[in-house]
Amino acid sequence: PRATQPPQPEAGTAHLSVLDSRGNAVTMTTTVEGNFGAHIGVGGFVLNNQLTDFSFRPEIDGFPVANRVAGGKRPRSSMSPALVFDAQGRLVAITGSPGGARIIGYVAQSLVALLDWGMEPALAAGLPHVGPMNNAVELEAGTAVASLAALLQERGLPVVTMAMPSGLNLIRIQPGNPPVLNGAADPRREGLVVAE
Repeated sequence: PRATQPPQPEAGTAHLSVLDSRGNAVTMTTTVEGNFGAHIGVGGFVLNNQLTDFSFRPEIDGFPVANRVAGGKRPRSSMSPALVFDAQGRLVAITGSPGGARIIGYVAQSLVALLDWGMEPALAAGLPHVGPMNNAVELEAGTAVASLAALLQERGLPVVTMAMPSGLNLIRIQPGNPPVLNGAADPRREGLVVAE
């Protein structure tokens, strides 16, 4: 058996989704891990601090942690930028988010909202968040989902209510000549949608 890794907050991740006039797309999540990364700058660049994406402890209760530091290993990452194509191979959505270990839930929620529920990108980016994190269910404070706390606790689940500004940004591309483009950024953060 392996021990689970203790939570490690981060705040140095950014995401961008781009589509140009020729249909070329980029979705990129990048990180220096924490604010100002390793606090070392070289040639105008801030060096990342990805070592903190490894477990701080090599073992817990006598069991090795799978994500411990070792030569030749890459740290775990939740970065999950996504390009979505339809059955004909046409690009239909671009999405991604910062958010540390919460990224996967944010991106999955945006894809379900866009593709399964047919929501407009602005509505999808602004949806309240619910997500499992380690041993608790996280509910976004100040939203309708926060009212689920008592019900979940009655069922024996530990609940944490907190701010959950995803930083999602997404673009939906609908077929047409020209294609219909619609983009959005999480309204809880500094994201911006720009078209030229």
